[in-house]
Amino acid sequence: MEVLQNLIDQTAFANGTMDWRSYVMILVAFLFLYLAIKKGYEPLLLVPIAMGMLLVNIYPQIMEEGGLLEYFFKLDEWSVLPSLIFLGVGAMTDFGPLIANPKSFLLGAAAQFGIFSAYILAILMGFNGAAAAAISIIGGADGPTSIFLAGKLGQTNLMGPIAVAAYSYMSLVPIIQPPIMKLLTTEKERCIKMEQLRPVSKLERILFPIVVTTIVCLILPSTAPLIGMLMLGNLFKESGVVKQLAETASNALMYIVVILLGTSVGAKTSGANFLTPDTLKIVVLGLVAFAVGTAAGVLFGKLMCIATKGKVNPLIGSAGVSAVPMAARVSQKVGAEADPTNFLLMHAMGPNVAGVIGTAVAAGVFMAIFGVH
Repeated sequence: MEVLQNLIDQTAFANGTMDWRSYVMILVAFLFLYLAIKKGYEPLLLVPIAMGMLLVNIYPQIMEEGGLLEYFFKLDEWSVLPSLIFLGVGAMTDFGPLIANPKSFLLGAAAQFGIFSAYILAILMGFNGAAAAAISIIGGADGPTSIFLAGKLGQTNLMGPIAVAAYSYMSLVPIIQPPIMKLLTTEKERCIKMEQLRPVSKLERILFPIVVTTIVCLILPSTAPLIGMLMLGNLFKESGVVKQLAETASNALMYIVVILLGTSVGAKTSGANFLTPDTLKIVVLGLVAFAVGTAAGVLFGKLMCIATKGKVNPLIGSAGVSAVPMAARVSQKVGAEADPTNFLLMHAMGPNVAGVIGTAVAAGVFMAIFGVH
């Protein structure tokens, strides 16, 4: 009977580590798994996040000192995993559309308006400057940058809600963006066909990551971990002399890092720490920032459409958020709904890549403002 009692006492139901908040978060984990597996919404992100969420709400010790996922999370705090994610993204991404159409930088910059509007709103809602900056980066729909900035600004207590909100909105890009895009554009604008992009030479592709790294890191040295890794991964890809490194960065290493980062982010969502008024504010602020960023990109796209006398489809402006390549695919999908013969994907990849760089630069600006190196 004593052995049986010991077994019963060790269950999650009896050991006093779970309350109603834990059960709520377990249900949220099940919802994420459903969206990932059944609906196919970014399963590479949502499956590890959901499992981390499930584990920590059943067995909180997994995130306490000495717990498995606590070691994983240290790599987030030290900015190791976000930087390695950028290395993989760079190795997987074609910067050709951005090089062929440098005006795409303007669309990527316009989409960052959501970040700075959320920063002001977060301060008005009672967050201090550093916390408001960390929260506002969610508007870039860039999970690694959100984690990176939260760690640099000392906001590790908010890192869980910030990261979950950022990755959730990244996953829900196909749901959130289309209504905004359709609301702000006309049927005629969505049907605009853009001219084919010019071919980009190998020399341009090799010089681009070198030049961007040099310029951005000279102006904002604190962005070096993100911009440097992003451009290093792209240089692996474009140089053609280190194919093994490019393949490793874009495949094996990338997937290993996603497992570590996803489970550790999910494990920061224990019910006791996650279900708070501040968390609700963060989720709302993230959604507002993302919506404003999408709208700003589309509206600037409309402005470019007018300036070029109808040569730019405003839909590609929505890809200025840095969810690569999901946002570009959404631009293609909405454009194809208006005209099945319209192919916007490569045009949208320009603003999409510019958005990745823009969000990292925005993070660098915040670090400069708060004196973080």
